[in-house]
Amino acid sequence: MTSSSAASSFRIRRTLALALGVAAVAGAVVQPAAAQQFPTKQVRIISPFPVGGGPDGVARLVADRLSRTWGTGVIVENRPGGNGFIAIDAWKRGAKDGHDLLILDNVHLAAYPSLFKKLPYDPAKDFDTLLPLFKTHFFFTVGTGSKYKTVGDIVADAKVRPGKLNYGSWSVGNPVHLGSELFESATGTQMEHVIFKETTQLYTSVSTGEIDFALGSAATAGPLYRAGKLRLLAFAGPQRSAEFPDVPTVAESGGPKDFTVTGWNAIAVPPGLPAAVADKIRKDIEQALTGPEVAEKFKTFGYEQFPTTRAQFNQFVKDESQRFGDVIRKANVSLD
Repeated sequence: MTSSSAASSFRIRRTLALALGVAAVAGAVVQPAAAQQFPTKQVRIISPFPVGGGPDGVARLVADRLSRTWGTGVIVENRPGGNGFIAIDAWKRGAKDGHDLLILDNVHLAAYPSLFKKLPYDPAKDFDTLLPLFKTHFFFTVGTGSKYKTVGDIVADAKVRPGKLNYGSWSVGNPVHLGSELFESATGTQMEHVIFKETTQLYTSVSTGEIDFALGSAATAGPLYRAGKLRLLAFAGPQRSAEFPDVPTVAESGGPKDFTVTGWNAIAVPPGLPAAVADKIRKDIEQALTGPEVAEKFKTFGYEQFPTTRAQFNQFVKDESQRFGDVIRKANVSLD
């Protein structure tokens, strides 16, 4: 190669290197700038839950605190009904730039893929789950006049009288139903599932002895418990509840070891959202979930903080999907 050719080649390489360097710097600047500018208009949090109740209360508290942080309106738009599909469809037709957020729970993400042969959404492709808002664990509840004093009593009776004991929930595929199916699977028992239209009707029937037992959260079963009409046999969490320290875990009450039933809500954004924008939304929601106001709200509904990284949460959802999928297939439960 001649000296002139070598010089020309060097100039080309240097020009390319400079161009790539400028592009890299530009790319490093664009995303943070997009995050700094977000949001540029009103933000919607689309919820599949009705007005009132725990999930709606948390959503509205987060929306209020985000409004103050972002200096723009953040509203909660309730779209209940249709297994959550109405809310999901509204969100899918909305903004794809982060200004429309979606609340999902463990049923939408971890149970429905096994309960429905065909869903109007693909949880693996349509959502990017940023972070959980909260989690809650369930209690084994019985009426105050029930003969069952421990979870072990329920298991022993169910084995002696297969198919005779009953438990209740408010639909097929909700956490209470699937948690009860998990309990049957873990104990090798068979029981009857009784469906009620409303949670108040369900726990009233437990209190009167019409239903042998039901899983219930502090939010759903708490009012009748505080009224002295329900007893809490056990807490289906990894350790005793801080709010109910006298209630034993399922294992301590004679049930299967490490038995847990968890409900949770999460915030989802469209896939492909610029990383800086997604990170800003996540960081600001995490901040909105701190402080005494939130702690008091969580205490009211029996909710717990759910600190986790995105990678850890995505793995948790996969594990929950596998766990629910196994019990759904074993119980031959379907919503199609």
